[in-house]
Amino acid sequence: MQLFIVDRQRLDATIDAIKALDEVELLLVTDEVLEIHRHGTIETRARVPLNTIMDLRMVYTPGVASVCQLIADNPETAWKYTSKGRRIAIVTNGSAVLGLGDIGPLAGLPVMEGKSAILAHFVKVSADPILIDSHDTDEIVNIVAKLSSNYGAIQLEDIAAPACFEIEPKLQDRLDIPVFHDDQHGTATVVVAGLINALRRTNRTPQDCRAVILGAGAAGTAIARFLVEFGLDDVVVCDSVGAIWPGRAERMNPWKQRLAETTNKTDARGSLAEVIRGRNLFIGVARPKVVSKAMIASMAADPIVFALANPVSEISVEDAFEAGAAIALDGRSMNNALAYPGIFRGALDARARRITHEMKVAAAEALAAAATDQLLPDMLDASVHSRVAAAVATAWKQADRTLAPV
Repeated sequence: MQLFIVDRQRLDATIDAIKALDEVELLLVTDEVLEIHRHGTIETRARVPLNTIMDLRMVYTPGVASVCQLIADNPETAWKYTSKGRRIAIVTNGSAVLGLGDIGPLAGLPVMEGKSAILAHFVKVSADPILIDSHDTDEIVNIVAKLSSNYGAIQLEDIAAPACFEIEPKLQDRLDIPVFHDDQHGTATVVVAGLINALRRTNRTPQDCRAVILGAGAAGTAIARFLVEFGLDDVVVCDSVGAIWPGRAERMNPWKQRLAETTNKTDARGSLAEVIRGRNLFIGVARPKVVSKAMIASMAADPIVFALANPVSEISVEDAFEAGAAIALDGRSMNNALAYPGIFRGALDARARRITHEMKVAAAEALAAAATDQLLPDMLDASVHSRVAAAVATAWKQADRTLAPV
């Protein structure tokens, strides 16, 4: 018999319970997660045969010199004759890794390797984890900019707010390749994809939504901005203090001030429990178990609940349904890994210079269209990522190149 335990505390309790049983001998305890990560989850492999001396001479010296000279004469040819056009950098300083917080870049490496494995498997994009041991935003920007010539795009990952809000635009201004903070825009894209189908199921339009977002960090800020651009007129963002509104003094910063200027047009104030009343869309990107069944019950009839905190949601899907939710999803179902593989592949295929709002909308609509019985499609279906990539590439080719990155 196999048992899968979610944390160390439950594991220790289970082991003690098994040992206490009469005539039962515990033979082995294996951590399958550790085993799958043993020696890492990625590696570099040759794409071409190296079976003969001629193979070696073409891949390396003397043959490779002609390729080097070609690129020296015309740097654009590097997109065709190196891996640049199929390679991205995944950059982190480990300051906001999953729900673990600031654990440093080395401890965040397994996450970067996991994302690299996903990109390689589903969209045939190679990704190099780049670990930067710094909290200095300018230093991070300078390091990545100096490394960037090897890559067709930059994925920022697990960099805490507000530093991520500074790094992304500064880096994009210096580079002519896409810079994409997945924790912001990948999450927001998947949320909008799920919302498209949730609105269809509940016979609503974006204009019918009265939304409250719990969490004003990277994900919450990006989601709020995307929802407003997507057509939601009534969006209120709450942090640990409560609703964010123009003129609020407590625990504000320039980024929350910008949120206040673009959201909360009804000037809602108060705690989450007060603000959530009568609303029909809740999106949580904050902390575990901070939303009660009573809060969901106080919402408008048949609310949509996306409780996305990981690894434990703000409220469980089961409790949300019991409290009256028409639709409820958690972070396990609404995973940004649905979005970023196709977004990067599409951007690389189109030789895009940045990721635009139109490209994110195209990705969200492709994901929504690929879903069948569920709100979102199966992440393990490779065709889903291909559809997203095609939609993103088309959106770049059709877009006005003067559009600013978002």
